[in-house]
Amino acid sequence: MYTGQTEQPCCLCGADETVARLDLPPRTVTLMRNSGPIAWRDIVGEVSIHFCESDWELVRELVLDMGMLPLSRCNVAHASMSLREDFEALLNATRDEPDQTALEASALERSREVLDDPEAEPQAAVQARVVVFALDELDVTDGHEARQPDHA
Repeated sequence: MYTGQTEQPCCLCGADETVARLDLPPRTVTLMRNSGPIAWRDIVGEVSIHFCESDWELVRELVLDMGMLPLSRCNVAHASMSLREDFEALLNATRDEPDQTALEASALERSREVLDDPEAEPQAAVQARVVVFALDELDVTDGHEARQPDHA
């Protein structure tokens, strides 16, 4: 639902001026700070996080040079997302819980294509690695959670 905010602040420091954006699958919000009250399954579409110039340089180095995932430092309160309840309130109709597996599978496929391209732009490479690292940390493979063996 529109709340009057048209610009997204940096998810690391809260600065208003941002230079880069990453679009991530909804499940990745669980890796961000302050994500406890958010039901990721109720997010409709991708989640966008933004970075100011100095933080973007740090994120690029962490992801591309060190192979680290920066999401634990990102404040989910500064992320841009649409929630199912907002659509229900706007349309005055109940919607089914979104199935995120297709979105995750598509994000993984796009990310792998970018990572296979040696000519990929740095921002695309950062986004691709963040998606792959995050979904790997969450045990999501090809859009599905990895099944843990049953213990009898």
